[in-house]
Amino acid sequence: MAEWRRVASKADLDEDYPKGVHVDGQDIAIYLAGDQVFATEGICTHAFALLADGHVEDGKIFCPLHQGSFDIRTGKAVDEPCDEDIKPIPAKLEGDDVLVEI
Repeated sequence: MAEWRRVASKADLDEDYPKGVHVDGQDIAIYLAGDQVFATEGICTHAFALLADGHVEDGKIFCPLHQGSFDIRTGKAVDEPCDEDIKPIPAKLEGDDVLVEI
């Protein structure tokens, strides 16, 4: 059964850079976009790279290894060489707390 877990504080987030968290053996990247938070799997599908080491621009996370990108809202692969989507993870704000559904 899925449950919501607190993984960060909104104050810990930066709109230009994701925050990486590790929950139950899973790497997750957390993104801030205005007053909304989003989360995706934290590993690039093109090559093993932590997306938390990348940067966010125009709603896309750019992989630090080859600069391919994914939409932070949907996980859809947007720019080559990335061609396999990453899984979006439900995320929400409760006050200043960032929660993800695991």
